[in-house]
Amino acid sequence: MKIGIFDPYIDDIGGGEKYMMTIAEVLSGYHNVHVFWDVKEDIKNIEKRFSLDLSRIKIVENIFSSKIPVAKKLFRTKDYDAIIILSDGSIPFVLSKKLFIHVQQPLPFVKINSKTKLKIARVSRFFCNSQFTKSYIDKTFGIKSLVIYPPVGNFRKKVKKENIILTVGRFRLRDVLSGLSDFKKQTTMISVFKEMIRDGLKNWRFVLAVSVKDEEWDAFQKVKNECTKFPIEFLVNKSNITLWETYSKAKIYWHASGFGEDLGKNPHYAEHFGISTVEAMGAGAVPVVINAGGQREIVDDGENGLLWDSLSELKEKTLTLIKNPEKLRTLSENALEKAKIFDKEHFTKAIYELIEK
Repeated sequence: MKIGIFDPYIDDIGGGEKYMMTIAEVLSGYHNVHVFWDVKEDIKNIEKRFSLDLSRIKIVENIFSSKIPVAKKLFRTKDYDAIIILSDGSIPFVLSKKLFIHVQQPLPFVKINSKTKLKIARVSRFFCNSQFTKSYIDKTFGIKSLVIYPPVGNFRKKVKKENIILTVGRFRLRDVLSGLSDFKKQTTMISVFKEMIRDGLKNWRFVLAVSVKDEEWDAFQKVKNECTKFPIEFLVNKSNITLWETYSKAKIYWHASGFGEDLGKNPHYAEHFGISTVEAMGAGAVPVVINAGGQREIVDDGENGLLWDSLSELKEKTLTLIKNPEKLRTLSENALEKAKIFDKEHFTKAIYELIEK
């Protein structure tokens, strides 16, 4: 099959981009895969950042660019057996035999008109990254979407665990689209850890693995400089291989996206799935994460991790693990087991069944 893939945010290098380019990777093993994009360096950056093998894909002109005439786009899409698109709520009209729409987050503000309904009828299948996302997407589009969880590799390093609390995520002090400050809540978690140190916690480090864009560098340096007197470390723009080494050393994993926000009104501010949480679990780190969004699908509270609703709970539950090594060990073993259901083998099988059905 000749398959085209389009992700309008490839240059963002986030979870959605990893998901879409992993689809490209696994399908390129048996199909002719084209990625619609004009800057080859962006694809190379994703390949390096996420340790993917994209050597078999072909990068072709981005026919979904607003600069491309509609007639040309339609003519080009006619050549494809299937096209897979990461959607922000919009649905393009194409002439490929099949059209698959992937959605990564709730889209509560999308309005469906008669023209959109005609486009929806043309879609072979919608698929999402979590039940959390699905619950909103199905209502928004009036459909029954399929959930295909993001894949997590099994790259756990056999290294000795250290007294490390880890968090992983993009650094965006202010999200341009939403205006949301401290998008991944890194500064919030830093404040909690500082409080724990002031209260007497010793021999533990907080490690923040972050990707930072050039335009955010000054803001990031300011946050970093405010941590110099504390056992807080930053890993910046590291590859998946380096991250896995850190995951493998960490004992506890923190995640706080969505904290303090009105998630009833803005559900997209919560983590839509939480792939870094699963990666941490796959390396034996115990997740202590916010009780919101896709995190609740990943973590079974008290069995393979802990969920919290307030910063005082985050602090309290983390200290409980630190003071109880046996409980920490048990939850770590259970986390390893839970992470297996999100492996790449399951993902690959689901994608092939979706495309070839």
